[in-house]
Order: sequence, then C-alpha cells, then structure tokens
Amino acid sequence: MTTVGFIGLGNMGGPMAANLVAAGHEVYGFDLSADAVVAAREAKVAIAGSVAHAVTKAEVVVTMLPTGRHVQDVVLGEDGVLAHVGPGTLLIDSSTIDIQSARAVHEALTDRGLPMVDAPVSGGVAKARAGTLTFMVGGTPHAFALAAPYLKAMGANIVHTGAAGAGQAAKICNNMLFGTTMTAVAEAFVLAERLGLDASSLYDIVSSSSGDSWALRNFCPWPGLVEGSAADNGYRANFAAALMSKDLRLALTAAEEAGVELPVSGRADAVFAALASTEGHLDASAVIREIRGRD
Repeated sequence: MTTVGFIGLGNMGGPMAANLVAAGHEVYGFDLSADAVVAAREAKVAIAGSVAHAVTKAEVVVTMLPTGRHVQDVVLGEDGVLAHVGPGTLLIDSSTIDIQSARAVHEALTDRGLPMVDAPVSGGVAKARAGTLTFMVGGTPHAFALAAPYLKAMGANIVHTGAAGAGQAAKICNNMLFGTTMTAVAEAFVLAERLGLDASSLYDIVSSSSGDSWALRNFCPWPGLVEGSAADNGYRANFAAALMSKDLRLALTAAEEAGVELPVSGRADAVFAALASTEGHLDASAVIREIRGRD
C-alpha cells in the first residue's frame, strides 16, 4: 500500500482517485468543490483540508487540474506541493495543459531531485470510472517505471511517449483530432436533416462505412441513436464543450509556435469557442447546436 496525495477530484480525478483506493492505496484527496469532496469521500478517499495536508505524507502525488497556471500554482506555489513533499516523492500530473507549463514543472522537480511524469488521459468519465483510461506519458524512463503501477490502477493503455512534455504533446494531437471529428460528425447530421435523411439511417450507414469514428460511436450528437449518449440527457457533459475548446486552443497555440498551419482544426476551434462562450457547460456533442445556429 502506498500513500497517495490526489489534487483535483472532479469528473475525471474523482473516479481516478477511487480506483487507486480500490487498488489498495491510501489516498488523501483535496478539491475546492464540495460536491467533488462528497463523491470522493463515498469512494473511501480520505479528504484533506489543504494541499499541504494531502501531500505531506505522500509517496506519490497525482494532480488533475484545469490549466497550466493551476498546475504551476498548486505544484510550485509558496504553499504548494513542492513546499511540502519529502525526498523521492513521485509527481504524476494528469491534467491537460500546455507543453511549456508541463516542462516548467518538470524542470522545477528535477532541480529538487524528484521524479515526475506528465500523464494526461483520454477516454472520458466512463473509462475513468472503469479504470480503463489511456495515459500518454512524458518523462524519463526511470520516472515512467515508477509511475507505471499507479497508472495501471487507473488505466488500461499506458504509453510512454517520450521526454518531459511529450505526454502533453500527444494529448494535444489526440484531442485536436477528436474536436475536428466531432465537428464534422455534427455537420453531417445537420446536413442530413436538411436533405430529409433519417438520422437513424445515417447512423447505421456511417457507423459501418468509411465515415465511422470514435466520436460518432461515443459522442453521437443526435439523440436516440447511442445508448447513454449526452444527447439523450440534455447534453449533460461527459466531456464539456469548454474543455474541448480549451484543448483545441492548446493545439492551435502549439501549432503556431511550431510553424504549422491547421486549417481544419482552426475552424473547429472557432466553432467550439463560440459554443463555449454561451453553453460551455454542455457536452462537446452539443456542438451540433452551434452548427445549426450558424444557418
């Protein structure tokens, strides 16, 4: 049994912390959301009153936070993780953030002789609950080997993508592809509707043809076609549109810095930014509402 400090117990972090508990670890969790704390406590996560309380005795610290600024503040801040952990503590950051922030945190921990991996995830809330997430992991081979047992308690596909920041690079590319595909899937259903084609017929054809995609099968924007879809639940978020917008913006920023033009992803970025500005709390599949509104 390992003592784990877990910072960020939201839709993804909460189930991940619960799976660490189920694997036999003693987990101290911290979150500012009262609802997140209640859910984590029900999953046998010991609730800490502060970051310091969560990490002081931890051998491993996991962070699952919204942005690079949050990660830097929580890890490197005056009363943050780095100020309270002991020698040899491993940091696993599973947030989806910009590559520069990830590398800055890596550098700070390396200067202290502490191992770290950036290990963002893919799979959504359902796979977080099932413990079958995909982890894209950046860091040294030594840090990856240390992190692997904990990642395997939370995921089914663990991929070492390279050095510091490589996990974030992989996640940015993956979510860029999801965002553009989700936009195209929504456009297809809107066009089919305008052309008088039954949505169920379109789904049956596309899901067994060249237009098939993970986005279609898991985030179908049309209600009544995929069991458990957000579209059947008023677009209550499985993966919020605001987060999709954030991830597309991360990809476009990285592309600008790398001198790469992404015309298709750029358009998806604009569509999701518009949706996030008004209905960002809804699921990413609610992009179909934005597309309809553009007509």
